[in-house]
Amino acid sequence: MADEDYYKILGVSKDASADEIQKAYRKLARKYHPDLHADKEEKDREKAKQQFQKVQQAYDVLSDEKKRQMYDMGPSFGQAGGGNPFGGGAGGNPFGGGAGGIDLSQMFGGGGGGGAGGGFEDILRQMGGGGGPMGGRQQAPPRRGSDIEKEITIPFATSVVGGQHQVSLQRTKSKVDKIDVKIPAGIESGKKIRLRGQGQSVGGPSGDLFITVKIAPHPNYARKGLNLQITIPITLREAADGSTIDLPTPHGTVALKVPAGTSSGKSLRLKGMGVKAASKSGDLIAMLQIAIPKEIPDSDLEKISELSEAWDQCAVRSELTW
Repeated sequence: MADEDYYKILGVSKDASADEIQKAYRKLARKYHPDLHADKEEKDREKAKQQFQKVQQAYDVLSDEKKRQMYDMGPSFGQAGGGNPFGGGAGGNPFGGGAGGIDLSQMFGGGGGGGAGGGFEDILRQMGGGGGPMGGRQQAPPRRGSDIEKEITIPFATSVVGGQHQVSLQRTKSKVDKIDVKIPAGIESGKKIRLRGQGQSVGGPSGDLFITVKIAPHPNYARKGLNLQITIPITLREAADGSTIDLPTPHGTVALKVPAGTSSGKSLRLKGMGVKAASKSGDLIAMLQIAIPKEIPDSDLEKISELSEAWDQCAVRSELTW
């Protein structure tokens, strides 16, 4: 996505405000969210998934003030740094630390005035010069490549149930590599994933790739620890008479029973239906909220008024106290 226009992906202008970018992102996230394409054909699901990832990456850059400034500066944004070619590894002063095991007294003592059996010829031989009087210095071992830091934003659903996420990585100026990263179930925002040997390479062992994971918000669900929270709108009739409604969860659709006489704000807890990480599982907490239409016919308002008079006689607020 190095050549993608992030503003075009989100459908906003280059001078769009933070609120405009967030609104555009939420709209597209709902449109391409993988959960909404689960019943589509595989090619359509994959197309939606790829578009969703583009939207996530565009939002990740444009919603961060510093990243947005860097992106607006030009095409160098996102390239992985190569580090100092002389940093780390072996090398340095060939005479440091005891001169590589050489006895410096040989330079002045012992074998006399530079005869065939001593002097600088012996010194060069001890340095690995090959034994001849013109032998070269021992070659330093290959240097390890630099580590690379990368930040990604994954869908909320992937953070809960785990899965794969593709990362675009530019390790050289001429090539962009695609790497599939395994996302463990239950990963939290800010955690790092280490991929050994996926960093820079300069002829020796490759460095590592460290990926910092951020989690995109979900249109309906929120997370607190291992628990998942959701607010479910219900009708006045469902609240009064009780009902069974279908609730989509990370572990499949479940039938949720709404008790008769339910008021807004009542919470129902589904044990073990939250985030499952390692040997622990959280719960799913569903808060019910009665949804009232914005426009109500006058005839319906009259009926509601009649009901309200009856309910007032029941002293629905009798327990309020200071």
